[in-house]
Amino acid sequence: MPSGADSFATPQAAALEIAADVLQGAQQASAWPFEEARKIVERINASGKSEVLFETGYGPSGLPHIGTFGEVARTTMVRHAFRLLTGDSVKTRLLAFSDDMDALRKVPDNVPNKEMLASHLGEPLTRVPDPFSNEYPSFGAANNARLRAFLDRFGFDYEFASSTDYYSSGRFDETLLRMLAVYDDVMDIILPTLGPDRRATYSPFLPISPRSGKVLQVPMIERDVSRGTIVYLDPETNEKVETEVTGGRVKCQWKADWAMRWFALGIDYEMAGKDLIESVKLSGKICRALGGRPPEGFNYELFLDDKGQKISKSKGNGLTIEEWLTYASPESLSLFMYQKPTAAKRLYFDVIPRAVDDYLSFLDAYPRQALKERLGNPVWHIHSGEPPAPEALGKDHGATITFGMLLNLAAVANSEDPNVLWGFLRRYAPGASPENHPRLDRLVAYAVRYFRDFVRPAKNYRAPDDVERDALAKLADMLAALPKDASAEAIQTALYDVARAIPRYQDLKAKGATPERPGVSNDFFNMLYAILLGESRGPRFGSFVALYGVDETRKLLADALNGALMQQHADFVAQR
Repeated sequence: MPSGADSFATPQAAALEIAADVLQGAQQASAWPFEEARKIVERINASGKSEVLFETGYGPSGLPHIGTFGEVARTTMVRHAFRLLTGDSVKTRLLAFSDDMDALRKVPDNVPNKEMLASHLGEPLTRVPDPFSNEYPSFGAANNARLRAFLDRFGFDYEFASSTDYYSSGRFDETLLRMLAVYDDVMDIILPTLGPDRRATYSPFLPISPRSGKVLQVPMIERDVSRGTIVYLDPETNEKVETEVTGGRVKCQWKADWAMRWFALGIDYEMAGKDLIESVKLSGKICRALGGRPPEGFNYELFLDDKGQKISKSKGNGLTIEEWLTYASPESLSLFMYQKPTAAKRLYFDVIPRAVDDYLSFLDAYPRQALKERLGNPVWHIHSGEPPAPEALGKDHGATITFGMLLNLAAVANSEDPNVLWGFLRRYAPGASPENHPRLDRLVAYAVRYFRDFVRPAKNYRAPDDVERDALAKLADMLAALPKDASAEAIQTALYDVARAIPRYQDLKAKGATPERPGVSNDFFNMLYAILLGESRGPRFGSFVALYGVDETRKLLADALNGALMQQHADFVAQR
């Protein structure tokens, strides 16, 4: 990137040069959104289209969940990378498509009025009554509203589309007639993938019964391409019924529906979970049979709950969006979606602290990075190329306050009051306040909630043995000799000096270690975390002491030595 605009004849020339550097960097960037975007560039160059249509799908048979958010977030990242590669020469749109004409096949576990819903099994979701509050005309409409609300909450740029609206309005009529014309080709694609029983009843068209209103899975006994009709036997009356395939009178089986949608709308990019790899292939073949080209895309790995099971919107296992946002920022959730999209990941409460601190670390590094590193930094993709500036705690306190550090601060302060934590923060950086550090203020609130609900109940303090008691006493003496405003680095150095004098904690295999000056093993710090914090891991201890205070840490050491920490936690557990 140029050093500045002063080296150019005009500001316009400087801007053009910078834009050229960014484009070159994007063309060479290895981040996965750029890899995906380059596939779309090749597609557009071949087709000559002037607009790219991205799509994400949602099945409103269950409440929107984090997996739905992840698909929209990741697609948005690819869309932004594509726009950087092409500038304003190609328009882009993102369609959030709801398959709300699908039938209610089972009653979700996490909704009210289950008996009422059970009486509407088989009906399109937009004909099933709203089980929540009758606020919306249907179950599908209620879940669509929830989908749009959380997409809007995150500021996604998208267009909402309803399957019911598109079928009923005739938007799909031309393609449905084409599907009827290539009916045999579609059957040849699908039937080999089905078992004997399913093969006997399969049809790409699902009639909507004019008598019962249900979506029928019945075989076609006649079809007339010239009339645009199909004939089936009513499963309850055994009477022949002829119906047009247009005007919302039928919907397609979902693999055929996916392909039909790709063809009708000209979808250029859509990603899907790895559990749908075979479905993507089949839908691609059907799209080609219709005369179209399947969209580009990639298959992401599925999220798992705390038991290692696939997250399901009907079961409601795993984390909900609201649960994540109770304890962490939207940006941390976006980072979780960005990282390793093709690897299976646990999506449960215990992943939140790491996601928050990773986000803060990436954000802190961004201003110091060159263009190549910035384009590979997740915050560039999370914030569409315009990440906010980090919040420094003043000239002499540039270190990032982490989520983990705040959790430990809440633990040793034995408080769930954000004001108590802010008292320590103000002493650490006198100019800091919730008003001029709003991101940190939100982080404090998140940390207090997370500490209250997850950290404090799970703490497990232990008593020190004789060697550890001696180490803690020497650590207290060391802190007493330090100035009250000692820096985090000075405290960390003094910690090492205490530890390396104790044989149990000497590490002769550490880099640069000698018998005269051994390294310090992690056992020393693990001991501090277990005894002082009731945790198996913790923050960089020098930074923690600088934040918590030298005198306060000495008091913490004394409480550990006299058993007060263990007694306090035992009292807390007994009161729960």
